[in-house]
Amino acid sequence: MIALWIILISAIPHFLVQDPPEDNAVAAILALEHEWVDGQSRNDNRALDLLFDNALVYVEDGVLMTKGQYLSRIRAGGPAAPQIVMEPMTVHVSGKVAIVVGTYRQKSTINGRTSLGRWRFVDTWVDKKGHWMLVAAASAPLLK
Repeated sequence: MIALWIILISAIPHFLVQDPPEDNAVAAILALEHEWVDGQSRNDNRALDLLFDNALVYVEDGVLMTKGQYLSRIRAGGPAAPQIVMEPMTVHVSGKVAIVVGTYRQKSTINGRTSLGRWRFVDTWVDKKGHWMLVAAASAPLLK
């Protein structure tokens, strides 16, 4: 009986230090958000394809795009892809769904002209068979 108590007492710190599943999901989603920006900055459609659900719905400046349309736009971006700097994000997890709200700054060069902008976004991720997939995203420029 004493040996059982010793085993139970020694196991308590192990259970106290583990992160709750929600914390693990938040960390995973934040990492995926950064992978998305990294993949986009490198025009890496293969990396983005792994993050996006096939039924992705993406809205930017009021324009609705499918996954294929979004990836085509990135592919056509060429070597002068926009530079994106993520700002703080908030992740809300409810079961197998995570909603991310945040802002980012973007620097683009089009036809030799540089434009700077700041955007607000809302992204929806769903845990599908143990893998978080982006199913919906929307972004809009912040007014100055």
